[in-house]
Amino acid sequence: MSNLDPPSGGPLPSPNPQIPILKVQNLTVYQGNYTAIQDVSFELQPGTDTAIVGPNGAGKSTLVQAVLGLIPHTAGQIQILGRPMDRLGNLCHQLGYVPQNFLFDRSFPITVWELVGLGWVAGLNHQNPKFKWFWQTNPEKVAAVTAALHRVDAYRLRHQAIGTLSGGQMKRVLLAYCLVMPRRLLVLDEAFAGVDAQGEAEFYALLNQLKREQNWTVLQISHDLDMICRHCDRVICLNQRVVCTGQPDIALAPQNLLATYGPAFSRYHHNH
Repeated sequence: MSNLDPPSGGPLPSPNPQIPILKVQNLTVYQGNYTAIQDVSFELQPGTDTAIVGPNGAGKSTLVQAVLGLIPHTAGQIQILGRPMDRLGNLCHQLGYVPQNFLFDRSFPITVWELVGLGWVAGLNHQNPKFKWFWQTNPEKVAAVTAALHRVDAYRLRHQAIGTLSGGQMKRVLLAYCLVMPRRLLVLDEAFAGVDAQGEAEFYALLNQLKREQNWTVLQISHDLDMICRHCDRVICLNQRVVCTGQPDIALAPQNLLATYGPAFSRYHHNH
């Protein structure tokens, strides 16, 4: 077993601090004739929490979707866990993703327990000859799903159909889906959209605790600059290109926000 292979349970061992969890070099993405992002470069070091900020249409979601391989990129390189993105193999299961909008047929008959269980199954080696057996109820799967739901305070929802969940409940269940197997990188695309201020504060507190417990590296898109200042280690200011990067007190200085958002920007403060 290499130091990147997941154990049977619990967090992964600490990664090599000399290898970035994510390295993006000169990334460019075209959408038709439109340049969504151009020549974007940055690195994520193990155990850090990095926020991407910028105005609507700046390319934030495009960037994270390209990093995850959900959309193609036109130029540039992406390395995850020290490997090119297209050669991750089973290491792709060490990535977790919470989208802004989890689109699904709300009448589809799947419960919270079943959805989180799919996260456990997806993390297995699909070449395992016992793979079909893993779909059945077994102690390891039951323990992993139970622990993940308890950890995000959603165990009481386990028998509920996912189509009946509120926005905040759905975000917690998706976090449990990511938690059910060991991960190294967690990507959140405006994961707090549709969640009220109190729910957002509670979610951030939970995310920070899980980051410490699970050795997660976090890349997130957020519009809440106050929360970013409280909880994130670094900020990437993006408007098609990287305007600046740095610690929150530096990257979110007024002159950098002006360069990123333009003169019409007005900072909104939550009262948490």
